[in-house]
Amino acid sequence: MNQELKQVGMRLRVARQGRGLTLEELAADAGMSASTLSRLESGKRQASLELLLPLTRRLGMSLDDLVFVEQRDPRVRRPVVKKDGMVIAPLAPEGAPVATYKITYPPTTEIPPLRVHEGFEWFYVLCGKVRLFLGDRDITLESGEAAEFDTRTPHAMCAADGRKAEILSIFNEAGIKMHTHNHEPGE
Repeated sequence: MNQELKQVGMRLRVARQGRGLTLEELAADAGMSASTLSRLESGKRQASLELLLPLTRRLGMSLDDLVFVEQRDPRVRRPVVKKDGMVIAPLAPEGAPVATYKITYPPTTEIPPLRVHEGFEWFYVLCGKVRLFLGDRDITLESGEAAEFDTRTPHAMCAADGRKAEILSIFNEAGIKMHTHNHEPGE
């Protein structure tokens, strides 16, 4: 039996338990015996469309949810970007639905230029302190604090107190371009 089919029983059990159903309840709703369902979940009975279709309907899931194949390496291996003294480490694969980065800000005394782009940004301070310039506000966030804001508001961030700072940041496609690509003045 191939690896994908071995996972069907386990995924079926997790889905059933996640919905708070007993073997007997789900089996009755799907028109089969609890023994048959138990053997499917334990891998002692081979899955067939005839058995799986009524189960997936009752569980509110698709067949793909049961036979999902994880083929790619889960590790993220993308190059770090260095820009304006910052170190920007991608934490999600290229094209992921959520763009996540670890950004290290160097010590600085200069206030970076405010920028504007479409979308929202969220960040969490891992260590150090971060100054967030948001419109006319100057906000200092410490380790363990987070912020979320509309990036159509002029904004900039840098380390505070003359020490480096590290954040986890999540932003949209426009934010990726703004933070990881070099820009000429006026861009």
